[in-house]
Amino acid sequence: MNFERLLETVLFSSRWLLAPFYIGLVLALALLLYHFIVEFVHFAAMIPNANERDVILGVLSLIDLSFVGNLILIVIFSGYENFVSRIDIEEHDRPDWMTKVDFGGLKQKLMTSIVAISAISVLKAFMNLEQTTGDPDTTKLAWLVGIHVLFLGSLLIVAIADRISDKAPGEQQKTPPKT
Repeated sequence: MNFERLLETVLFSSRWLLAPFYIGLVLALALLLYHFIVEFVHFAAMIPNANERDVILGVLSLIDLSFVGNLILIVIFSGYENFVSRIDIEEHDRPDWMTKVDFGGLKQKLMTSIVAISAISVLKAFMNLEQTTGDPDTTKLAWLVGIHVLFLGSLLIVAIADRISDKAPGEQQKTPPKT
């Protein structure tokens, strides 16, 4: 075996170094589940004496954790399939999106999840404004809104960049034929 072939084999096999990262994310998902259960028990215990705002904030917290869990799962499946190896499972157990999410789609799903999580944080902060005594912390709310707008802009830029890069070279410069 020549050096070039050996180098290519080592480089190709190095993709398996990512597998422990995905195992770590699975463990992080289990920890997130534990935190979700703790939050749910706390939420369920306060329901009898809760007002509408507290119920909405509790549900938003659970949705927020669910979005983060979905995000972790998308990164695990898409990352593993795109960079390590195809997951061989029964077709009826495979979610449809698994075979359709490439690296560009993964970036968009990641950014969309971050924007959704950010939106929930802004909404929670807005709903907590009336809870504060004295002057509300509008500076914090302004920062949250500013960061959310930054995330929205980033999502837009990623979507536009992916749309431009997906076009075939001939599609980008369509000019009418000369007669």
